Amino acid sequence: MDCMWISAMRGRWRTLFVILCLCELSSVTGQARYSIPEEKAEGSFVGNIARDLGLDVARLVAGKARIITKEDRQYVDLKRDKGTLVIKERIDREELCGKTTPCSFSFDIILENPIQLYRVTVEVTDINDNSPSFPQHEVAMNIVESVAAGTKFSLLSANDPDVGINDIQKYSLKPSDNFKLEIQSQPGGAKFIEMVLQKPLDREKEETHTLMLIASDGGEPHRSGTVRIQITVLDANDNAPVCSQPVYKVDVRENTPEGKLITTVRATDADAGLYGDVTYFIPQIGEAANQMFSINVKTGEIKVSGKIDFEKSKNYNLNVQASDHGGYSDTCKVIINIIDENDNVPIIKLMSFSHSMPEDSPPGTTVAVFNVNDEDSDGNGVVKCSINSDVPFKIESSLTGYYTIVTDNFLDRESVPEYNVTITVSDQGSPPLSTSKNINVKISDVNDNPPKFHQSEYSKTVPENNSPGFSVFTVSASDADWGQNARVSYFLEEKEINGVAVSSFVSVNSENGVIHAVRSFDYEQIKSFDFNVTARDAGSPPLSSVATVCILIQDQNDNAPQVLYPVQTGGSVLAEMVPRSADVGYLVTKVVAVDVDSGQNAWLSYKVHKATDRALFEVGLHNGEIRTVRQVTDKDAVKQRLTVLVEDNGQPSRSATVIVNVAVADSFPEVLSEFTDFSMHDKEYNDKLTFYLVLALAVVSFLFITCLLLIISVKVYRWRQSRILYHSNLPVIPYYPPRYSDTLGTGTLPHVYNYEVCRTTDSRKSDVKNMQAMSQSLVSVDGADADTSHVTKLSENCSLTSTLVSLIFYLCLFLLCIS
Repeated sequence: MDCMWISAMRGRWRTLFVILCLCELSSVTGQARYSIPEEKAEGSFVGNIARDLGLDVARLVAGKARIITKEDRQYVDLKRDKGTLVIKERIDREELCGKTTPCSFSFDIILENPIQLYRVTVEVTDINDNSPSFPQHEVAMNIVESVAAGTKFSLLSANDPDVGINDIQKYSLKPSDNFKLEIQSQPGGAKFIEMVLQKPLDREKEETHTLMLIASDGGEPHRSGTVRIQITVLDANDNAPVCSQPVYKVDVRENTPEGKLITTVRATDADAGLYGDVTYFIPQIGEAANQMFSINVKTGEIKVSGKIDFEKSKNYNLNVQASDHGGYSDTCKVIINIIDENDNVPIIKLMSFSHSMPEDSPPGTTVAVFNVNDEDSDGNGVVKCSINSDVPFKIESSLTGYYTIVTDNFLDRESVPEYNVTITVSDQGSPPLSTSKNINVKISDVNDNPPKFHQSEYSKTVPENNSPGFSVFTVSASDADWGQNARVSYFLEEKEINGVAVSSFVSVNSENGVIHAVRSFDYEQIKSFDFNVTARDAGSPPLSSVATVCILIQDQNDNAPQVLYPVQTGGSVLAEMVPRSADVGYLVTKVVAVDVDSGQNAWLSYKVHKATDRALFEVGLHNGEIRTVRQVTDKDAVKQRLTVLVEDNGQPSRSATVIVNVAVADSFPEVLSEFTDFSMHDKEYNDKLTFYLVLALAVVSFLFITCLLLIISVKVYRWRQSRILYHSNLPVIPYYPPRYSDTLGTGTLPHVYNYEVCRTTDSRKSDVKNMQAMSQSLVSVDGADADTSHVTKLSENCSLTSTLVSLIFYLCLFLLCIS
């Protein structure tokens, strides 16, 4: 136990030293070394790897620590939850290393997230579990009795797979009356055993001798092996074969074809006849060498008989014995050195690989760890690794034979979503051999691109009077990211337009960016407005961008022209006065109209729709001025009535009409006389109509006479009042249009008067601002004169008629009920 403890402590100091040296090579790797005896039971403790490497058990579990070996067999297992190494299967040092010492095997422990690599070496110490053994159980020898004392005879050496003190330590020969042993050490640790004759043999006394050759090791407990030597004493043969040279050295390339002659051993014997005939054989040869080489017993030619592999064995030592038929022999040594050929292609083994890399990975991030192994030696086994130059990665060397692929630049999934990396490994042999391995690295998306609108500002014209829900147009934004990071939603930024939230004007579909009108737009209320639309992706954190949308309201011809002048009133008859002496082109009046629409929808045109005399007046198409077409004559009627049609230029067009009364006279009394006759005629007509209605009511029922008398009394009273006013000498009060001016200065209106129109874009809010009149051009017959106004009387009579018809209807119903 003390020896094992001391060995373990030495192993730990060696491990510490190796780790300190490797720190200069890589900051992410380390080494550990342990020593265990062979043949330990499965599950036996090897070492606390977590403690020796300075790792937590939790790190081993989280990093999915595992053992990676180059060989197919795995002797040691890792207990991640305990951080220890234990024996997984039986370890036979002789099977693992043969005679090589010290004997060890290595494996790697790899951890992920981040990737870390550790080299572990386990030295297997020898135990004395093998006994020395000879190639044969019995050896027969023929010795001529005339052989002089001191003659040497070669013997087979034993083999012990153990090493060190457990290997063969001594040979003994029993009985030792006639022979003694001489042991010679050869290069490489082999021993050459010869049996030396101490005293001559006498065939006549003893024809045969039986000896036991014993080989013993130095282990505890001691082990030994024996071989029986059966000696037959022959008659005299006084010359022994002699090799031409004691040692033959030859170089043979691996992969030399079978049957190839590599060397020839020669020996001569001075004897003649049967005693001078020399034969060659290899008395002791290992199993591997026996398969590789063969010797011709007659000629001594040594040829290749199997496949020579430098990686299995680098040299072979053959002891060739030349013997005559008289029992004499000589031994020469043949040393065969195998020359390596570049016959092994480098092997790439991927230890760890990240199939997907985030695009925000910084330079130096580990992508993959791989191991390269070339069984050849020297330059044939020296490899060079490279990857294709069109990828943002590079190769770094960590431990011997291990390489790491790391990022060499920043990644951008939007530029290149994946990379095909080709790992190429070539050795330095002649010709060089190479191999390659392809890996595919996908770049995973990171939300590093905000949505982008196709244009920063949008402008769209929408006709007014649209229906609510009308699809105005679509805004679209694209995101260069992928998946959720590229899923774009659209939102309307809060804003007030004329004190009203923008959401009451428009809405935006969050999925497809379609903008809908929430209400019907009115050009006369609002001509344009703008708002912002935000495009936001679904990444974490989300990114967004903003676009400005300007909506222009397009005017529609939805408002008819409004006549501002002449003012249409129902309480009086208004008339423009034209003297009979008026020349052609005399400005009678001007029709003033407005249209709250805009553009061509507000372009107004004027034309005469109806006229008492179409040949007398005309109206300006664009200015609305009513002028005389010809000279006024005495035959022209005093009272002229024109209906002017005002029409806009919309599609379809809208229009309004205005009635203009024109009095053709040189004086006011003439005008009053004409309008008085007209009123009297209306009065007579109304009185007759009233009489017939009253008479009809009286015939139908006497019950309504009182009511009719009351109504007639009231009407008579009003009539008398109007007559009193009519016959009075009150002056005629003319009506003046506000602020109107005869800009041409022609006709009979020499005085200047102006008009001013004050309006808004909304026809419902339009008004006229009137200023004090400065002249007279219009004759007015006031409605206060009662029955002189045809329009006023006709209105009152219609009202009376309606009342009487209602009374008759209810009376008839009453009479029907009584009957």
